[in-house]
Amino acid sequence: MDVVALTRQLVDIESITGNEAALGEVLYRELCRLGYQARKMAVEGTRFNVLATLPEEPHPAVVFSTHMDTVPPFIPSSEDEQRVYGRGSCDAKGIIAVQIAAAERLRAEGIRIGLLFVVGEERDSQGAKAANQQPIGARFLINGEPTGNRLALASKGTLRIELTASGRMAHSAYPELGESAIDKLIVALTRLRAMPLPSTDGIGPCTFNIGLIEGGRAPNVIPDRAKAHLLYRLVGPTEELRRQIVETVAELAKVEFYLEIPFLRFRAMDGLPTMVAAFTTDIPALTEWGEPLLIGPTRTGNTWRRNNWRRRWSCIAGLPGNWSAVASLGSGLWALSSAIRQSLLVLRSRSVFLLA
Repeated sequence: MDVVALTRQLVDIESITGNEAALGEVLYRELCRLGYQARKMAVEGTRFNVLATLPEEPHPAVVFSTHMDTVPPFIPSSEDEQRVYGRGSCDAKGIIAVQIAAAERLRAEGIRIGLLFVVGEERDSQGAKAANQQPIGARFLINGEPTGNRLALASKGTLRIELTASGRMAHSAYPELGESAIDKLIVALTRLRAMPLPSTDGIGPCTFNIGLIEGGRAPNVIPDRAKAHLLYRLVGPTEELRRQIVETVAELAKVEFYLEIPFLRFRAMDGLPTMVAAFTTDIPALTEWGEPLLIGPTRTGNTWRRNNWRRRWSCIAGLPGNWSAVASLGSGLWALSSAIRQSLLVLRSRSVFLLA
């Protein structure tokens, strides 16, 4: 299988969150062509997940999973001697290609893997939530995200917040007659930026981003409305953090906590290098798909950049590497632990170019 060619084919299909159907159709047809029993798992409207298992093993112990959607804007693929470029080449269309190729290699070795590709990860994990209502009895879920081919020991959670400030509209020539909602919002955001955030040993600090700001009506109008969307990367429980946010904003704006994805820890395995994922995944929404592990080729630093890229050889080097090793869990974790660890070390040696 030409993993680079498949990566480029997938990247060239625009699949910004909400528009994944065309990519899903291509994956469905490709998996059917390879001999899998593929099915479309309805999510919403024309959107669907793709689930594929082998005819001889409809309930595999191990399932590879990642997401089909990307953030905007769409960037078509290109390549040079070292890199493949384009939106999703790292996160996560290149990973889809690696997972399919790894499943095929494992199939040749007598290890049967399931594949689950979902929609909506970049927004609200809607596809993962739908999949969680239709589990197939897997013991382990290997979720693919850019971890530099290192096994994640933890992934930060997410807390999304909407701040809404209200004021009184007036002509800007008479500011004493109005009350600026934007002024209130600016003060609230300044206070939040100065607020100390928690940190967890071995994980790092909670971080904070002001992602969207909107408000006002015209340059000559005192604004009666203003809004901001914030995102905190979590490193633990949120009760105290929520309380601090509400107290810090006080009367300046209304605080709405509209999405929380928890901070998670995962198992370590001897012989595999590890990392802490500073991002959030679909794993919290896939609780019925077995014990989760998080690993994938390419580095997180390459994702979402305007020149989003992955190394050409990482598409191939990541293929036989830790994917194959971690997948061996499904064959009996404890009974085969020594063989698993040996395969991890051997296969890991083929994946070093990912880190170059």
